[in-house]
Amino acid sequence: MEDSCMLEEVKVVECCMVTPSEEMPRRGLWLSRLDLMMVNRGHTPNVYFYHSASGDGFFDVARLKAAMAKALVPFYPLAGRLGVDGDGRPEIDCTGQGARFVVARSELAADDFSARQPSPELRRLFVPGDIDDVMLAVQVTFFKCGGVALGTALHHVAIDALSAVHFIQTWSAFSRDGASDGAGAAAAALELPWHDRTLLRARSPPRVINPDALSVFLPLKNDPNIPLPEPSGAAVNEIFVLSKDHVAALKRACGGASTFCALSAHVWRCMCAARRLPTDAETRLTFPANFRRSLRPPLPARYFGNGIIMVGTACKVRDVVADGLEDQAPLAPVAGRIRDAVRGLDDELVRSTIDYLETAPTMPAARSMPATELRINSWLGMPVYDADFGWGKPLAMQRAVQQRAGLVYLADNGEDGGVRVLVSEPSSVLEELRGLLYAKI
Repeated sequence: MEDSCMLEEVKVVECCMVTPSEEMPRRGLWLSRLDLMMVNRGHTPNVYFYHSASGDGFFDVARLKAAMAKALVPFYPLAGRLGVDGDGRPEIDCTGQGARFVVARSELAADDFSARQPSPELRRLFVPGDIDDVMLAVQVTFFKCGGVALGTALHHVAIDALSAVHFIQTWSAFSRDGASDGAGAAAAALELPWHDRTLLRARSPPRVINPDALSVFLPLKNDPNIPLPEPSGAAVNEIFVLSKDHVAALKRACGGASTFCALSAHVWRCMCAARRLPTDAETRLTFPANFRRSLRPPLPARYFGNGIIMVGTACKVRDVVADGLEDQAPLAPVAGRIRDAVRGLDDELVRSTIDYLETAPTMPAARSMPATELRINSWLGMPVYDADFGWGKPLAMQRAVQQRAGLVYLADNGEDGGVRVLVSEPSSVLEELRGLLYAKI
């Protein structure tokens, strides 16, 4: 079925605001420099797909709203709006105005979409649009087959992925408790979010001691005489699933490296080959890293906000991949480079990054990455499948759209031990990548 026809098959039947179940004091929430980097990034669109469950009241809208209203009490910034303080600095105005809640119905089936690639059409179908300064918006779409799509849009200025998962866990726990006769055991077991973002203020005076804090914001310097491939079309998406056995083989090839380091090394190598990069060019891999436990003292485990910085490693293409994949150097040293970048995440790197952003004349903007760069976002180990609102865990969870070439997402493939690898690249590169990712280790 054509996407234009699909759009006609999803009809919004209700749109409202869900406000916190208790009155909250109005105040402005100070944002760290790491939050301010995300002001223009907008909302992160994700979608969960659920098969129909037996019994009455499947995805009962009233129950979902009541649970959200309870969750918005401890997560009150998500009921606020993006505003500015008296000095013109962006802040979250904790007004209690609420989160947008949309209900839609469709003549289509959940199975038509649960295996689809992220796309602008998928977002338009299942994730609320035109939400501007709203921090949180959700859409519950009921399919003809009885299944449900739950689309979420959370503003990146308010949260990172860990904080988003924390909110979804809390909302779903309140929903599960809503169907029980107990005293809310599921929600009571959850930890409350920590909202004091002044823990991430710049030092006075700011000082950049670790030079690695700057390097990820600066473009790679390649010899202009080295010909680099030109972009070959718009980025499209493909999800590759690596089996549990494939992941285990990669980890063995990397000398027992972590799943993230082994997979990142493999994807980096395959991308260098698929892009046909010259072996004497400089290439860089970057990734957002959670630093909550790396600060001294550590941030509260449930710090609510952006507790990530970008870290990375760079080297010559020849150090990642030899000519094609026929004459490979060992993969373990590539994984070792990534492991060293992970281990380099310490208090000084984080503080130097914040201080650099404090003194920079302008905030670093999202930019198109050259073919020599790759950014890997890891959702590995995150309990994204804990989004059980009382009717079972989701069949699938994924980004609704991703249109920036050079971005990769790693996520657990349900509970089977495999990994889903979402890659955004021009179709010509994806064609090369298909064979390389699944090549024998």
